[in-house]
Amino acid sequence: MPGLTDGGEKPPRRSRRELPLFQFIPNLVTVGAICAGLTAIRFAAGGNFGVAVQLVLLAALLDGLDGHLARLLRSESALGAELDSLADFLSFGVAPALLMYFWAFGEMRNAGWIAVVIYALCCVLRLARFNVSSKSKPKGLPDKHFTGVPSPAGACLVLLPIFLWFMLGEDIRLPRGIIALHMVGVGLLMISRIPTYSLKSLNIRREHVPYLYIGFVCFLAALLSFPWAMLVALDIAYLGSVVWTWRRVKPAPSA
Repeated sequence: MPGLTDGGEKPPRRSRRELPLFQFIPNLVTVGAICAGLTAIRFAAGGNFGVAVQLVLLAALLDGLDGHLARLLRSESALGAELDSLADFLSFGVAPALLMYFWAFGEMRNAGWIAVVIYALCCVLRLARFNVSSKSKPKGLPDKHFTGVPSPAGACLVLLPIFLWFMLGEDIRLPRGIIALHMVGVGLLMISRIPTYSLKSLNIRREHVPYLYIGFVCFLAALLSFPWAMLVALDIAYLGSVVWTWRRVKPAPSA
């Protein structure tokens, strides 16, 4: 009979207070990103900038995973969306800004702090605008373009001076004024109306999939062998894609 096991017994009913553990995996990944961002601030305050940068990059990786896991496991929720937004602000707004402050502005505290505040404020405005627009658009339709630079990409761009510092040697550092202007410029890119490509919209022909695997392996090997040079190259390539998209695609109208 329906509802009976092979032994004739009814399967145990799940209590209304019990939920499948897999539904919490995306939120746990988001919490991991929050922990990575907080720990990055701790290491940056202690002068261990290499580990701090790696933790920000780890938070970016986890941020890319939690949304995909939520859709894959069909465990999307309003709580998860709000948690993800708060994690993004901490990991890509506060943590990179404080990392840059501790690294660059020891003798330029006031002007450096202004650049930090502007960048963090632009990040939170970018996230607020994204949250509003995502609630008003139809579900199930992937965006081909973002409006402005997404916050994870903004965090990677704002850390470009540190990438250069590690790549060229710790005795070579950009002037602090240039670094402050760089931070403000990245912040303005995040709140701009410039369209930037979304990886979700990229497609590849089936016959080209083997080349994709080979290219990914080569990229991963280069990233592990020359991490700072590859991060610099990725930042420059992304800036080039922003300029190329801006020239080809009409910017989104103001809200």
